Amino acid sequence: MTSTASRPSRVAKLPPRERILDAAEELFQSEGIRRVGVQAIAEKAETTKMAIYRHFETKDALVAEWLRIVAADYQAAFDRVEAEYPGRPREQILGLARFIAEGLPAVSHRGCPFINSIAELPDRSHPARQVIEAHKALQTRRLVGMCTAAGLADPEQAAAGITFVLEGAQVSTHNGSIDQVGDRLLKIVEGIVDQHRADLTPSRATTD
Repeated sequence: MTSTASRPSRVAKLPPRERILDAAEELFQSEGIRRVGVQAIAEKAETTKMAIYRHFETKDALVAEWLRIVAADYQAAFDRVEAEYPGRPREQILGLARFIAEGLPAVSHRGCPFINSIAELPDRSHPARQVIEAHKALQTRRLVGMCTAAGLADPEQAAAGITFVLEGAQVSTHNGSIDQVGDRLLKIVEGIVDQHRADLTPSRATTD
């Protein structure tokens, strides 16, 4: 849902459903979920409320679908590093850290869509909130799997530490509290991985 083309020329070529999602993405990211109404989305997408409801039963369903697309982009990052570094889990983990680091400039302006959305969706039964929680659970399982494959001493603890750093880096970038966040992020993640490898006894250690 991103492109180097200007938004008007790009959006004009999109099918109606994708045009609605594109408009919703831009408005939800810039103004927040609660502040944006269906009419505003319709105007941004150059369509009507009735057309939106033909594609999405409710605004909540539209929010959930937007976050499902965002989640798919993050899961695709796992797929890419696994394909780029087959059989090299340490490099896969560092590749994920680079993916987050490279996305930090966008986060500095709008913030992480998951963090922002959770702040607006306290009800855990909300369909969009369920999308976020399912995505985060899958992300954790995949990261634990990489840590296990890398032979780290405590894969779950290592994955937890890496997750804290990745998510914390996005918050720190958004609030401007830390400089050189991308570089620091990469060094910290590498340190976590190498520390957990160092904690292994020689007989248990593995190599990529």
